[in-house]
Amino acid sequence: MKNLAILVAVVTGWSSSAAQEGPRSINGRSAAAAAAVAVRSPGQVSIDARDADPVWRVAPVVDGFRVFDPVEDGDPSFRTEARFAYDERNLYVLVRAYDPHPDSIMALLSRRDVDTQSDYVQVVVDSYQDRRTAYWFAVNPAGVKMDAYIYNDVEEDMSWDGVWEARARIDSLGWVAEFRIPLSQLRFPKREVHSFGIAVARHVGRNKERSAWPLFRRSRFGIASQLGTLDGLAGLSSARRLEVMPYLVQSNESVSRGGSFGRSQRGSAGADIKIGLSSNLTLDATVNPDFGQVEADPSVLNLSAFEQFFEERRPFFLEGTGIFRFDQDCNDGNCSGLFYSRRIGRAPQLGFRSSDPNAVPVATTIAGAVKLSGQLGNGLSLGVLDAVTARETVGDTLVVEPRTNYFVARVAKDMRGGRSGVGAILTAVNRETAGEAERYLRREAYTAGVDMRHRFGGDNYQFTASLATSLVRGSAEAIAATQRSPVHLYQRPDDDIAYDSTRTALSGLSAMVGVGKNGGGILRFYSGGWYRSPGFEINDVGFMTNVNSMGWSNWVGLVFQEPRSFYRRLQINFNQWNSFFTDGKRTGLGGNVNANVTFRNMWSANGGLGGELPSYCLACLRGGPALYEDRTLFAFGGVQGDPRRPLVPALGLSLNWRDGGRSRSYSVNPRVSWRVASRFSASLGVGYSANRDDRQWLGNFGVAGHDTTHYTVARLEQRTLSVTARVNYTVSPTLSLQFYASPFVSAGRYTDWREVADPGARDYPMRFRPFTLRSNPGSFNFREFRSNLVLRWEYRPGSVLYAVWQQGREQSGAEGGEFRGWDDYRSLFGAHPRNTFLIKASYWLGR
Repeated sequence: MKNLAILVAVVTGWSSSAAQEGPRSINGRSAAAAAAVAVRSPGQVSIDARDADPVWRVAPVVDGFRVFDPVEDGDPSFRTEARFAYDERNLYVLVRAYDPHPDSIMALLSRRDVDTQSDYVQVVVDSYQDRRTAYWFAVNPAGVKMDAYIYNDVEEDMSWDGVWEARARIDSLGWVAEFRIPLSQLRFPKREVHSFGIAVARHVGRNKERSAWPLFRRSRFGIASQLGTLDGLAGLSSARRLEVMPYLVQSNESVSRGGSFGRSQRGSAGADIKIGLSSNLTLDATVNPDFGQVEADPSVLNLSAFEQFFEERRPFFLEGTGIFRFDQDCNDGNCSGLFYSRRIGRAPQLGFRSSDPNAVPVATTIAGAVKLSGQLGNGLSLGVLDAVTARETVGDTLVVEPRTNYFVARVAKDMRGGRSGVGAILTAVNRETAGEAERYLRREAYTAGVDMRHRFGGDNYQFTASLATSLVRGSAEAIAATQRSPVHLYQRPDDDIAYDSTRTALSGLSAMVGVGKNGGGILRFYSGGWYRSPGFEINDVGFMTNVNSMGWSNWVGLVFQEPRSFYRRLQINFNQWNSFFTDGKRTGLGGNVNANVTFRNMWSANGGLGGELPSYCLACLRGGPALYEDRTLFAFGGVQGDPRRPLVPALGLSLNWRDGGRSRSYSVNPRVSWRVASRFSASLGVGYSANRDDRQWLGNFGVAGHDTTHYTVARLEQRTLSVTARVNYTVSPTLSLQFYASPFVSAGRYTDWREVADPGARDYPMRFRPFTLRSNPGSFNFREFRSNLVLRWEYRPGSVLYAVWQQGREQSGAEGGEFRGWDDYRSLFGAHPRNTFLIKASYWLGR
C-alpha cells in the first residue's frame, strides 16, 4: 500500500396538532422560497417519534409539499410538515405525515435497505452543498430504515450504510417520523456557519403518490441539484471522526481431501476502520475482510467467447463506488470501465493448473485494503484505493494466484455549481509473478484516463467525453496469451494486426464522446461514438469484453410522465447502433423500438422488437477469420402485476431468429411474489430457455494463424431450466432471516460438425463444409445448486451478528446432452453438498 501512503501524506491538511400553532410557515412551492431554518437544541433530542422535546415547539414548520409523482406540481392528498433542529454533533428532523385513515397506512417489516410497498418519509441532505452529492435517510411506519449516497446528481449508492437513528409511530392523526443524523456521518467543509442542501419527501403506499418539499421536478435532470437550503447551522463540530468495527468469524466448511470430503474448522479476525482525516476527507481500511454473509452469484453456463460480468456485492467495495466510476461506453449490452472491483479477491486465475479443482480456493484472500475519499474544497473530489491480495497455493508449492497489489486513484473537479466538471483516473496492478505464474499472468498493468462533462440549455442537455490509455508488461508468454485472448484476437488471419510472440509489452487507446438531452419536455435523446484500439487492455482491474472496435449509437425516447386515460406513465424508445473493426469492416448495424408503460391500476408492461442487418463477427471463430452473419431478428416482452397487492405475478418472454431461421431461441420467465403478512414475504421465479445455434464454435485445430488451421462449428441444441426462490422473515427492523436458493440445470447436444470453408460467403451453406478429422462432436450436462440462509441481528446501531448456512452442489459431464427437466434436479440433489456454517460478529465503536 505504498502508493496510498504517499498520496495521503500529500493531501492531509424536519407533528402533532399543537405544533400547528405559533411557528411561522415556510412555503416550498417556489424555488426562491425553498429555504428552511434549523434551530439549535440546548440538549440532545429524544428519538421517540413524539414532539415532547422543547426544541420542536420553537422550530419553524416547513409545509407546502407538492406532488411530483404521478403528476408534477400537484396538490397532495394529505398534508405533511417538517421541522429541523441540531446540536453540536447531530442533525434532527421531525416529520408529521397527516392521514385521515391511519388504519390504511402501509407499514411493512423488512430488512434494512429493502424497498417495500410501504409508506415512508425521506430526508435528503447535501452537506457539501455542491449540488452534485447528497445523503438520503428514510424510514417507514414500521421503523425500517433505508439510506444511500447520491453522486453525479442522480445516481444512488444503496450500499452506503450510515450509523443513525430513526423512530416512527402511527397515531390518530397519521404517523410521525423522527431522525437523529450524527454529523460524523456527513461530510462538510470547515466553517463557522453552514448551509446544507435539504429536501423532505413522502411516499403514500396505497395510492403510489409521492410529494416533496421543495418540489422535485421529474422533467428536470438531477436530484441533488434540486434541493432547497437549510440555514442556521452554526458551531458544528469538526472533530476528527473515528469508527472501528472489529469482527470475529468462526466457520465450519467442506473441504476436498484426495477425492473425498472432510470438514475444516476456521477462525479468523479482522476489522473495518473509518478515520476522518478532516471534516470532509475520510480514510476507510479493512484488515483480513470476510464476506461470508454475502449472497452467492447466480449460476451461469457461459458458452460465449467473453467473460461473464457479475455485480459487486461486498460492502467494503460497494460503498463509495461513485467517485471511482469511469465508464468508457455501454455498447452491445457490455459496459466497460477502468475500475471493476471484482478483480480484487477474484477466483485464482491459475486454478486450472491443479489436478483437483475442489482444492482450489473459491476466492483469493484479501490481506488488507485502504480507501481514501472526500472533497478537498472548491469542488475537488478525491478517491484512492489500495488493496493487497495474498499468494494462494494448492499444497505447498503450486501457485494458483500470486501476491498482487491493486491501486486506483480518481480525482474530479466540479465547475459552474456542479453543472460541468473534469476528472482523471490512474490504476496500477503489480504482481509477484516469479516462477511458473510468469508464463500466464501479466506482471504490470497501468491505465490512465481523463473525462469531462458539461450541462447546457437550461441543464437539459449534457456533453460528455473521455480518453484513456493502457500499458501492460510481462513475459513474452504472458503477453502472447494476451494477444491471443478473445478480447484482442491478434492471431486472426484476415487482418493487418501483427501477432508477435516475442513482445513483452502491449499498449492501447480508448476514446468516447457523446451528447444527450436528459430533461425538458417529452423528448430525450443520446448520441455517442467510441473508439478502442486493438492493444487496449484494462482487465487486470477493469472490465472490457472486446477491443479493435469503433462506432456510434443513438437513442431517442418519448417520455410521458403525466397520467392520461389508460396509463400513469409511458415511455417509447428508439435505438440504433453502428459498429466496425478499426479497419472499417462492419460488425453491427441494427436497431429496435421498445416501450414500457405503467397503467392506472399499477400493472406494468414492456415490449420491443428489432434486428440487425448482415455484418461480420470478430470473435465467433475464437481467433479465426471474421465470420459473415446474416440478419438477426428479435422480440421481447413482459408484464407485472400491481406491486401493492399481496400477490404479484410477472411474466417475461424473449425470441431470437438468425441465420435464415437455422438458429433460433426463446425464453419464458414466469415469476410470482407474495406477502403473507407484514413480516413475511417470498418470491419464486422460473427461467426456461431453448436454444438452437447452428454455428456454435466447437474448436480450432492446427496452428493459429496458419492456412491449415480448421475453424469448426456445430449445431447446438440446448435446454436450460433455472429456479430462484427467496423467503424473507422479519422479526423486527433489526432482526431478520433470509433464504435464497437457486438450482440450475442445462444440457446440450452437438451435431453436424463443420469447418469454415469461406467465412465471407453471402450464401450460408457455402460458408461451411463437413469436418472429417473428428467423429463425435459431443454433448454436455451441467447442474448446479447455490443457496444460503442468513440470520442478521443488528443488536446495537452499527453492530451486527450474522449466522449463515451456505450450500452448494455441482454435477457436470456428458450424459448424451439429454435434458430431463425436474429429473435433473433430483439427480443434482444426489451430488455431494459443500456446506459452510459461519458465525460473524462485529461491534461498532465510534464517536
